[in-house]
Amino acid sequence: MKSIFSGFVFFISSLLFSQGCSDAGFCTSENMKYGIAKDSLKHNLKFGLNQGSADFDIAVFGMYLEYKYQISKKINLGTRINYTSQSNNSFSSSAISDGYIIADYLLNPTVSANIGLKIPFADGNVKENGFALPMDLQPSLGTYDLVLGLSKKYNNLFFALGYQQPLNKNKNTFFKPLNSNEFFTTNQFKRAPDLLMRVGYNYEINNKWKLSPSLLPIYHLANDTFEDVTNQEVQIKGSEGLTLNASLLVHYSINNKNALELNFASPLIVREARPDGLTRSFVLNLEYKISF
Repeated sequence: MKSIFSGFVFFISSLLFSQGCSDAGFCTSENMKYGIAKDSLKHNLKFGLNQGSADFDIAVFGMYLEYKYQISKKINLGTRINYTSQSNNSFSSSAISDGYIIADYLLNPTVSANIGLKIPFADGNVKENGFALPMDLQPSLGTYDLVLGLSKKYNNLFFALGYQQPLNKNKNTFFKPLNSNEFFTTNQFKRAPDLLMRVGYNYEINNKWKLSPSLLPIYHLANDTFEDVTNQEVQIKGSEGLTLNASLLVHYSINNKNALELNFASPLIVREARPDGLTRSFVLNLEYKISF
């Protein structure tokens, strides 16, 4: 299986990769992490666990199951399903959050293009005691998203450019309490698109161990919006802008069919307002991969 670290491949664990990784999805696919992946076997199955810390003392735990099939030497098709659990001292939520389908086409040995769809399994309006929870405690953004990516590898360096476009508003009905400094009003939340770039370097210590540090700037192209009590659309000021994340991936090949990966990520720069609830002060992800 050959595929190049895609700019916007979106296999994700619904919480991965520091601040606002558009949906943690496109930031964590194999292509997105470290460039060209070479597998001699057609089937690849992955299972991952991750732990993160979010705003407002929210702890986040996630799991995912991913399957990728090599249709030909140039085309791969993958699917992924995620589970997310979030909690603080007062509230908690957990659910199967999102699914992903992505096609990856290898244009040449160093360039890849990708197209995919994120499918929500929750509507972004999970409630507790009849009241909607804020987006920071929602397992899913509740949106269908189109993702596009273009990637390039040059020796040990890799680059990716990606775009993620939400296709609908979610069903959230949360209104921020008066005089509260926590959370954002996100009634009928509409999330703006993201433009992403990743720059990284693959360092092979030996045939078993590999390190891949990278930087991940993401530009949120406009302010997100919500609907007020009169159904008027209101911009959330400060939600447009740049975030910058740093990550380090450690890959260990057990043998030619089995591998382990440990990935740590944390933000260096964040936007003023993050109403989508995707902010992470850190994320640690452990993944097991088997090929057959």
